[in-house]
Amino acid sequence: MNETLLLIEDEPLLSAELQRHFQRAGWQVAVAGDLAQARRALLEQDLQPLVVVSDMSLPDGNALDMLEAMRGRSVGGEWLILTGYGGVADSVRALRLGAFDFLEKPCDLERLDLVVAGAARSARAQRQLQERAAAENRRYTPEAFAGSSGAARHVREMLLKLARAPFSALLITGETGTGKGLAARILHHNGARRGGPLVEINCAALPHQLLESELFGYEPGAFTDAKGRRRGLLEQANGGTIFLDEIGELPLDLQAKLLSAIEDRKVRRLGGAQPVDIDVQVLAASNRNLSQRAQEGAFRRDLYHRITVFTLELPALRSRKEDLRDLVPLFVAEYNLKAGRSVRVVPEAVWSALFAHDWPGNVRELRNTIERCVLLSDSGTLAGQWLQLESAPGAEVGATPVPPADALVLPMDGTVSLDEMERRIVSAALERADYNVTAAARLLGTSRETLRYRVGKYGLKSRD
Repeated sequence: MNETLLLIEDEPLLSAELQRHFQRAGWQVAVAGDLAQARRALLEQDLQPLVVVSDMSLPDGNALDMLEAMRGRSVGGEWLILTGYGGVADSVRALRLGAFDFLEKPCDLERLDLVVAGAARSARAQRQLQERAAAENRRYTPEAFAGSSGAARHVREMLLKLARAPFSALLITGETGTGKGLAARILHHNGARRGGPLVEINCAALPHQLLESELFGYEPGAFTDAKGRRRGLLEQANGGTIFLDEIGELPLDLQAKLLSAIEDRKVRRLGGAQPVDIDVQVLAASNRNLSQRAQEGAFRRDLYHRITVFTLELPALRSRKEDLRDLVPLFVAEYNLKAGRSVRVVPEAVWSALFAHDWPGNVRELRNTIERCVLLSDSGTLAGQWLQLESAPGAEVGATPVPPADALVLPMDGTVSLDEMERRIVSAALERADYNVTAAARLLGTSRETLRYRVGKYGLKSRD
């Protein structure tokens, strides 16, 4: 195990006995004879015990006071309080402060081992959650919104400012695929509520009845399949953030209920009699114009004004194409890692196709495109034939182009002179215009007189 247990005990004989016992069980034991020693170990020596086993009454104070102080600093793992004369008030206070258990002396060692083992499991789970949250905080910095364009820099500046503001609600707007979910995670993981949960729900993905029960929860018997109690997502987000993606798709009656929950900071589960207090930060997102929908009556005006304490608009990728130079290598590296590929080179022909495309699906479309190309590449070069960008000319890089039926193909290998190219162009225009010089001149964007000169120059026949 080799994990640390802090033992706070002022009776030397009992302290030595418990120290030997826990060491035999595989613990690395740190011992403190009073609260001052324990405080120095935790705060100055940066001791990070998985479990703290402490006597309640010590020469320099009460262990519950220290537990309260350490909880305020997020120091220490699970606490187990031992006392020779515990009362109901002390046990209630200990549990309210988050102590794992409260045991009276003398305590049977087998019983103590069971409680310590349970505390250790709980502490490990908490550490994993904290490490995961810390990793998410490192991952979702404002720099995660990549790009060197002015638009991308502006978004990062706004994300940094908003993360520092203790706002209650915010609306993120932008086309589908612009990164609204990423912006929401950045705001949460860099804000004051980053230690709390981030709960996400797509309001367009669930039917009405299921959406209501997911948001607000339910009590047993609230409807046919409600066999037990379920905490809603608003309740689960208590102390943190709820992200309501595509909030414009929320039915009007649920909009009213959501507004009430945000305003009153209370939710009532389906079938429930008593409201439940909540404290959540609301992030909403929509690719629709909610202001216009509110004017049309499709979205509640009062809810619109409540969630637009701040508004953050994300730019479309077509308006910041210079960011392709930043985004493409990021996505190539990401899918190299996920798929075990080693793509390193992006050919200029591929770059040309990427810049020629308008990206109606924005960054999501770009990510999917790069994923496909990396996964299907057989070498260290990005396989351009898998771009499949329908609206971009020459998108099928590496494939043999098929010219349109009305196209005129001219060789550019030096076998045809410039005069011969011009003769072929004029001849083709005359043929398509049924040898009407006026119509042919219109096709070529020139005057009738100029075209008649070219016809005479190259000895072409016409019906004029």
